[in-house]
Formats: sequence, structure tokens, C-alpha cells
Amino acid sequence: MSEKIKKIFVCLKCDAQFPKWFGQCPECGSWGSLVEQEIKKERQKIKNIGEAGEVISFEKIKIEKFPRIKTNIEELDRVLGGGIVPGSVILLGGEPGVGKSTLMLQIANQLITNNSVLYISGEESAEQVKMRIDRLGIQTKNLKFLGETNIETICATIEKEKPSLVIIDSIQTMYSNQLSSEAGSIVQVRLSTAKLLEVAKKNKIPILITAHVTKEGIIAGPKTLEHLVDTVCYLEGDPYHQFRLLRTVKNRFGSTNEVGVFEMKEKGLFEVKNPSEAFLSQREEKNPGSVVSAVLAGGRSFLVEVQALVAKTSFGYPQRRAIGLDFNRVQLLIAVLSRRLGIPLGNYDVHLNIVGGIKIEEPAIDLGVCLAIISAYKNKAIEPELVVFGEVGLAGEIRSVSQEEKRIKEAEKLGFLKIIKPVSKFKIKSNKLKIIEVRNLEETIKHLKW
Repeated sequence: MSEKIKKIFVCLKCDAQFPKWFGQCPECGSWGSLVEQEIKKERQKIKNIGEAGEVISFEKIKIEKFPRIKTNIEELDRVLGGGIVPGSVILLGGEPGVGKSTLMLQIANQLITNNSVLYISGEESAEQVKMRIDRLGIQTKNLKFLGETNIETICATIEKEKPSLVIIDSIQTMYSNQLSSEAGSIVQVRLSTAKLLEVAKKNKIPILITAHVTKEGIIAGPKTLEHLVDTVCYLEGDPYHQFRLLRTVKNRFGSTNEVGVFEMKEKGLFEVKNPSEAFLSQREEKNPGSVVSAVLAGGRSFLVEVQALVAKTSFGYPQRRAIGLDFNRVQLLIAVLSRRLGIPLGNYDVHLNIVGGIKIEEPAIDLGVCLAIISAYKNKAIEPELVVFGEVGLAGEIRSVSQEEKRIKEAEKLGFLKIIKPVSKFKIKSNKLKIIEVRNLEETIKHLKW
């Protein structure tokens, strides 16, 4: 039996392989990251015959409810499907500074009364973590700290201590001795997560992992780990605004249709029981370019304020800005208004904003965006007791959206008097709201008090 030696070049950043050396990795664009490796292959006959596996009938399988650990943070428990499942690995992603570490410590604070929590950090020292603990007013009775980045040492410590909960902050700083690549590379992040997953399942210990979202969302980001972990959550929000949205994009033990709303304060993240009231708390009435729209985030509905500013352009090319909205979608809606309603927006700058620093991706916000732009262009305020929602098509038609009843009930709860919505087959009645159904933008404008 002989050996065949083959030389390849492997990128330490993205683990891509190439037959020859490059100064810059063609895959991830990093410089000087390709190293030479030798691969020895033994020439032998490979048997393709394996042993047959055991087949199980679905009729004999009994479904049992998963035991859950309540965090006593209702917004978080809702997103997780009722609490933390023992032995699960939960990934919390988000931009730096959005509040991931703060939320992790607050979870620990809710559980350390009757449970032991092990906080493992590769980014901050014990003194730095203690400063945050003191600022947040968190108990330290059953909270232990480990400053380590070697994943083998971390797993051995978890096996020895047997804590009720483990927090890893963050996975990008961990590395394994089995690989020669640097910490933060894709292969290191994947291997470290796989080892943590093995320890969690073996000892029935839940592990919470934080991961930073890069601009690409690929290199050493949480996107590379979504297929490994049990639950993936993202904490979204502008670091300069107080509101944060916690979304789940994967959950093996529950639904992915829930969203948690938090408000960042000096003492940490606080639950927002009524998001609509919070988002509209500082709204000024009779302000041109301001419209209230009903949107869905997961399985709950809340009201947001859409603001628009239309001004004569001072440059040769009109400026477009959108905060909290999809920029391409905004461009499309501006084109619809120009073509279908004859509004000459080609000579005007258009700026849009969702108040509160949150991001709305649902198409039901379309009608609110269009009316906000029209109101700002005409410099006429829309009646403050009005709520709108609906998807706008390329022909200017208003298309129906899902779960209209939830949106109407949210508007009723906050005391609004009128709602404009798309025409639907199922008629929804309300004793508190005047419901107006429209088919297109032209019909919608006729119902405004201008």
C-alpha cells in the first residue's frame, strides 16, 4: 500500500482551498491568509457496503412536552417558545453594542436564585464583567466566571462544574488546539460550537452563545452556525435608539413567529408590554408627512409612525434616504407615486424614517409610506385618529395582507377612530372603528380630509 502526497493552500479566514498560492484569498478577500498544507491519501479499496439501520414506525412514537426553564422575562420566554430547554444551544446574534451581553447577564440574574450559572468570556476580564454586573444590579451568589478562549479547557470546566446554565461571550474568541487557524475563522467557530453542542446534549446543560454580526454576515458570523445550534435569535435595533427587537429565525423547540420588544435603559433591557403605545408616545398631531401604520412582527401586531420629508432638490440628482425601511422598496413606491398619481418626485429629495429605530420589512407598511410621502409633498397633515395598512402594487392597487383582525384590534385598543385597509373577502366589523376599504391609491386619497 503506497501513499500519495498532495499539497494544497488553505485560507485561515474562510477555510477555502486552492491548488496554488495567492497573495489575496479569492473567496473572502483577506491578504496573506493562505498557508500550505500536505494531504496524504492512502491508496486502498474502499468498501461501500454498510450495515442496515433500524427503522421506526411513527405510530409507536409518543410525543412528550419538553421541560423548560422559565427566565421570568416574558418577552424572552415568548420568543423561545416558553422558556429554555435543558441541553439546548441558543445562539444570540447582533451588532456590537446592541445589548447582547446585557441581556445574557439579565437572564443569569433571573436564574441564579436556585441555579448556578457559569459565565465564560474571551473578550472581557473578570473586572470588566463585574463593572457591568454592578451597573445592572445583578446578584453574584451563584454566578461564576471563567476567562478562557481554549474550547477544550472550556468544555472540561463545564463537565467538572456541572452548572445549570452556561453563557459564552463570544464564540468568535474561542479556538481549538485541533486546528492551526486563528480564533474567529469559520473552521474554528464551527468546531468550537460543535464541541459545545456535544457537551450540552451529553450533560443536559443549556448553553447561550453570543455572536457578532459582520457586515457580510458570513465570515465568522452567526450565519455559519445556524445549522448547528437549536435556536437562533437576533437582537436588532439602532444602538442610538432605546428600542430593541428580539427575533427568532430558527427554533427546534417552538415557533419562529414571535418577537420580543425591549427598551434599553441605564439599568439594562426592560420589557415593553405595549409596543404601540411606546412607539407613538412622542407623536405630534397634525404634522405633515406623519402617518400611523399597523404592522406585524412575528405573531403580534403593533402600530408605528412613518415620517416623510419631501424637499426641492438642490443637486442635479434627487436624494433618497430610508431609515428602518428597505431602500429598494422605497424606490419602487416613489416610482409608483410618480407614474400612477402624477406626483413629480423626480425633482424632490425624499427622506423616510420609522420612529423608534426599528426596522420594518413587512409589505403592509407600503400604504403608510405612500401616504406619508403624499402628505409631505402637499404639506397637508393627515388626521391623527387614522391608521392605515396595505401592500401597494406596481399599478397603484392596494393588496390585502395577513391577519387584518389583529391590526384592527390593536388600533381599537389605542383609541383610534378610523382605519383604511385593502378590500377583503371577509368583512371585519368594529364598534369602535370606522373601517374604510380601498382598491387603489386614488381611491385612498379621496377619503383623506384635505
